[in-house]
Amino acid sequence: MADLAVIPDPALRERIVRTIQMLAVDAVEAAKSGHPGTPMGAADLALVLWTRAMRYDPSQPDWPDRDRFVLSVGHASMLQYAMLHLTGYDLPLDELRRFRQRHSMAAGHPEFGHCPGVETTTGPLGQGFANAVGMALSGRMLAARMLPERAGVGDGFPKETLAGDGAASGTVNALPDATGAGPVNHRVYALAGDGDMMEGITYEAASLAGTLGLGNLVVVYDSNRITIEGGTDLAFDEDVGARFAAMGWHVQHVGGYDPAAVEAALDATAAETARPSLVIARTVIAQGAATKEGSESSHGAPLGADEVRKTKERLGWPLEPTFRVPDDVRAYFAQIRAGCIVRRQAWEARFTAWRAVNPDLAATWDALHSKGTPPDLADALLEAAGVDRGKATRNQAHRALQAAAACLPGLVGGSADLGPSNMTWIEGGGSVSRGHYDGRILHFGIREHAMGAVVNGMTLQGVFRPYGSTFLVFSDYLKPALRLAALMGIPSVFVFSHDSFHVGEDGPTHQPIEHLWMLRSIPGMTVFRPADPAEVAAAWTYALRRDHGPTCIVTSRQALPAFDRPSDAGVDAALRGACVVREAPGGVPDLVIVATGSEVPSCLQAVPEVESAAGIRVRVVSMPSLERFNAQDDACRASILPRGVPVAVVEAGSTVGWWRLVGGSGTVLGLDHFGACGPANVLNEEFGFTSAGVARRLLAWWTSRPKVAA
Repeated sequence: MADLAVIPDPALRERIVRTIQMLAVDAVEAAKSGHPGTPMGAADLALVLWTRAMRYDPSQPDWPDRDRFVLSVGHASMLQYAMLHLTGYDLPLDELRRFRQRHSMAAGHPEFGHCPGVETTTGPLGQGFANAVGMALSGRMLAARMLPERAGVGDGFPKETLAGDGAASGTVNALPDATGAGPVNHRVYALAGDGDMMEGITYEAASLAGTLGLGNLVVVYDSNRITIEGGTDLAFDEDVGARFAAMGWHVQHVGGYDPAAVEAALDATAAETARPSLVIARTVIAQGAATKEGSESSHGAPLGADEVRKTKERLGWPLEPTFRVPDDVRAYFAQIRAGCIVRRQAWEARFTAWRAVNPDLAATWDALHSKGTPPDLADALLEAAGVDRGKATRNQAHRALQAAAACLPGLVGGSADLGPSNMTWIEGGGSVSRGHYDGRILHFGIREHAMGAVVNGMTLQGVFRPYGSTFLVFSDYLKPALRLAALMGIPSVFVFSHDSFHVGEDGPTHQPIEHLWMLRSIPGMTVFRPADPAEVAAAWTYALRRDHGPTCIVTSRQALPAFDRPSDAGVDAALRGACVVREAPGGVPDLVIVATGSEVPSCLQAVPEVESAAGIRVRVVSMPSLERFNAQDDACRASILPRGVPVAVVEAGSTVGWWRLVGGSGTVLGLDHFGACGPANVLNEEFGFTSAGVARRLLAWWTSRPKVAA
């Protein structure tokens, strides 16, 4: 590694650090909102990371083999924005002046898709850390698929050298490659803080990373020992390094203001390929501030005009202009940018040569990076799911998953220790484990929250189509990750089995009631609760074709009676979210019954009794996805739910969200209380969801409802 002589003199280095600090101070002050303390305290760390460790190219932010940077301590967003601006990403200074303002690229917390160079949306602490684990896992899995021995032909990817001279040679990114042969040498760097280390998701994800030996993951822990309420010792005094070491991490301690030590520590992480690395850097929040240095008052509020003036005077920084970037600082980062471009171009040249020598591996690379799906995907999934017609939808979904995996090499995933119950393993896919990253089955362990965020990180890495699974009742445990997937608009897939009180003897702790509406309430989330193979095929087809926003597929534990669908109610109709599965006599209904999942066959069986006893004509609609139905145009929706016709919804769960659909003239037959311990058939009878129970409840409502005068 080159030494710090690449920065001409200590005075320039200090100006660079002060520039980073003051960009953050000025932006927070202009916004009258934000967190100046961590950007000030961690500016030295950021300088080493962005100029000496990470491989990236601001001119091509989506370069496939770039290092990923995750700001897990998302409230320190101005630290990342300052570095993105200085290194030459498309983030103009005017955007920093508009920090935290509407439509600014520099949002209050980093937001994926809003600003180039931001790899994930962070803010809720620990989420970014777990995303980084997912990115690192995805990188290892991609690297394993690109090794020459996998194809049995060809030479390895040529080792990297820094070509050129002058500023572009030996002045940037001098750390050695970490993952060996092949075109995948990128690493994942995350900057975390004390708050991250307190969140449970961090330790779930860290434990998984240690178990899997993700040596391409480096977390720099900015330990300033301050939280909003005061010193961390108020609630947190554990030995973080010892805990991470116990989880199989390579742990180092450095002073955050000793750049040579920080650089040496990062050099050591590059040499450590069998374990993820944690670099614990002791820093001071608001380092350099006149009176608020080391104080919690700098954590979540602007310094204030008087403190800003005194701080700039203390540091010898001009009061005006604000957002000042000295010319020599600009010139230094221009050199950094030039070196970044040279390195990326050198990789591309080596990659071109590698493709020529390894055509089989190149074909695998192209297949994994392709986002398309076969045109006959839905047909293949329907054929596969139909083999288990009349069984539980988890069985049918398992069949569909195998068909999808056969034609989509990037489809990978697993369960939070419930694979045999969720039925979400890929047959013959092989397990991913330490040193064995070429499998397709992920074992997340009993870590639902981390699973959700790791799946998101893998999705963000951009190569694989990952999914995670658990029981529907445990979707609560990964709600924050579900929400962030929707907020980012990324196509993560989640499979939740055991979808109702039909879980039975496990009792109310394991019987989901309100969970479907928890999922449906997330903006941008699409939920499918299928009733048969056609709807299972539609759910997986939609999830795998979707390129924006997450999908939840909710399946049953119990077998669902098979039923015949009309010819116009196949997969394409189910993809619209709802379709008529039983038409009223004459095609003009007096009542429309809407059902989902296991309640569809019960309603179909109940209809003859309802029609006979009430003397009415009934249409039955299966609605596997309310979100897809609501996305259709008015004409489509009206063709399924005619205006003026009463609607009764039947679903074995909370009724809370259905009333908007049924309005004042309809009803909802659901379950607005917790379940109970007992055999599923006994509960089905007690709660009124057998065909006879549904008929009885519908007739009771129909005969007692207020009549509208003719």
